[in-house]
Amino acid sequence: MTATPVQPELKARHRAMWGLGDYARVADELIPELGQVIVEACEIAAGDRVLDIAAGTGNAAIPAALAGADVTASDLTPELLEIGQARGSEGASITWRVADAEALPFDDAEFDVVMSCVGIMFAPFHEKAATELLRVVRPGGRIGLVSWTPEGFIGQMFATMKPFMAPPPEGAQPPPRWGDEAHVRGLLGDHVTAVRAEKRTVAVDSFETGAEFRDFFKACYGPTIVAYRGIADDESRTVELDAALADLGDRYLTAGTMKWEYLLLTAVRG
Repeated sequence: MTATPVQPELKARHRAMWGLGDYARVADELIPELGQVIVEACEIAAGDRVLDIAAGTGNAAIPAALAGADVTASDLTPELLEIGQARGSEGASITWRVADAEALPFDDAEFDVVMSCVGIMFAPFHEKAATELLRVVRPGGRIGLVSWTPEGFIGQMFATMKPFMAPPPEGAQPPPRWGDEAHVRGLLGDHVTAVRAEKRTVAVDSFETGAEFRDFFKACYGPTIVAYRGIADDESRTVELDAALADLGDRYLTAGTMKWEYLLLTAVRG
């Protein structure tokens, strides 16, 4: 069975948003190690059939394939998959597939491992995405999730941008809730066992000031670009958001390094 796609206009907006800027720079320059973190946490090995949901440019899919797994990297935004595919990796078996996390075009129990590295959290309807994740992993298969926490830096960045952005669709939930262990346990429910959750941080040393962080995200990160486009005709609001993001960056900078908190959660499909 496969799910039926829903809300095509909303999906088109999300697809376009993540195609803006240069997400590959965000993944490659700021958080490259997170892909290996999730691969190791899921104990991915040769012969595993692995699905990476919302894979982006492949920062987790590529190391999983290099570990010998047969990987499907899926994402709503084809431009991101094209970047990952163009890179190529000798000895890596990866199928790049355009797919919606809330309506995956895969069979029930098709994969030994289903993972997502700061990806599935951006699907707006969490229960739909979790239901699809659970559907496509086999009984006894492994699940691995890396998600930004609400109280961590990226969670606070989204909280800072929220007043400047259009309201989300009815029923949508904020992405950083996937970084709340209780929320994710509720989404997965009694369909999983052996749940392990740990908060960790990734060190980001690319910025000397909050303004440098802000300008990088204004140029490279789709959601930030969309926030600014929505207020482009209001100079005072633009100035206000500029100041708020720079201040946020300065508050998290210590000796040229930021610590971005995330939740690493693994489980076994019951």
